[in-house]
Amino acid sequence: MSRFPDPRYARGDVVAVGDDLRVDTLRDAYRHGIFPWPHERLPLPWFSPRRRTVLFFDDLHLGRTLRRAQRGELRFTIDQAFPEVIKACAAAPRGQDGGTWIEPEIIEAYTRLHRAGDAHSVEVWNGDLLAGGLYGVDAGGVFTGESMFHRVPNASKLALLFLVNHLRERGATWLDCQVTTTHMRALGAREISRAKFLDMLAEAQAQGLTIF
Repeated sequence: MSRFPDPRYARGDVVAVGDDLRVDTLRDAYRHGIFPWPHERLPLPWFSPRRRTVLFFDDLHLGRTLRRAQRGELRFTIDQAFPEVIKACAAAPRGQDGGTWIEPEIIEAYTRLHRAGDAHSVEVWNGDLLAGGLYGVDAGGVFTGESMFHRVPNASKLALLFLVNHLRERGATWLDCQVTTTHMRALGAREISRAKFLDMLAEAQAQGLTIF
């Protein structure tokens, strides 16, 4: 039984409030379509947005610049530098998409979740330089993206493309972006209703995919 209320019956986007960031709590949340999103001067809210942003792999849009960037000499890895990736995401400027919410307690919590096997990172390397990457959570066969960063042009987008290919090879057809950003919209992400998202999540979990 989940420690969270069923998001289907929530009137708003926030379904619970509380500062419990233990591994079991985070795991339970993600597997029920819920994620924490810290807001300054507020108790920690847990979200399941009424409009959920997802990226269906068949909708993935690659512009000309990104296609050219794919032919570069960058190297990609998975789970080789999770602490470095999440710290780089925390330090990345967000512009119109808002300031960072990845505070030290979030870094610590997701690093614990990574050690438990639920949180994962993709790294982009330019020689020995960590040039970009992303991290997120395996919600039981569905990848929920949390944040990304780049230090060279297009590195975060290339990390996502590498991840999509990785997930496709393991039978996945979509990933969870949580909320819309200009970055993800440009790649083809779109919004669906919370009810449809929760149905898709349950269907994917029932397939028993091993995506990492």
